Amino acid sequence: VLAAVYPAVWGLGQLATGPLSDRWGRKHLITAGMLVQAAALALVAVADTFTVWLVAAVLLGAGTAMVYPTLLATIGDVAHPAWRARAVGVYRLWRDGGFAVGALLGGIVADLWGLRAAVWVVAALTALSGIVVAVRMYETHSNNKVSA
Repeated sequence: VLAAVYPAVWGLGQLATGPLSDRWGRKHLITAGMLVQAAALALVAVADTFTVWLVAAVLLGAGTAMVYPTLLATIGDVAHPAWRARAVGVYRLWRDGGFAVGALLGGIVADLWGLRAAVWVVAALTALSGIVVAVRMYETHSNNKVSA
């Protein structure tokens, strides 16, 4: 059940958050999504019951639904059609590279200090990413009705 809840919330959620980013803009959904993911990971780190893990899985899916389609839409906003495919490829290279680096970092931290510490490190890095987006990113969607 726990393994199914996260992708189900993510998959269904992005059906709403993708179009929502076209109305509200990209920056705020990416920031909120990263911070929701960080909170969900922090909840995983302290959880000891199925119910708490279930809430964390729902929050993690919701945060991912906010971030995933919105990051790709941001690439579409800033990349000229002639080089958009390459831009998406570069984005995916860095994103997928982050999965590999994150797995290595998580494994090293887990070996040194335990699994909960590893989850806390990932939660902190995710929160830091959300803060960096909030501070450094500019709004890329030209029809944005929310100020950047």
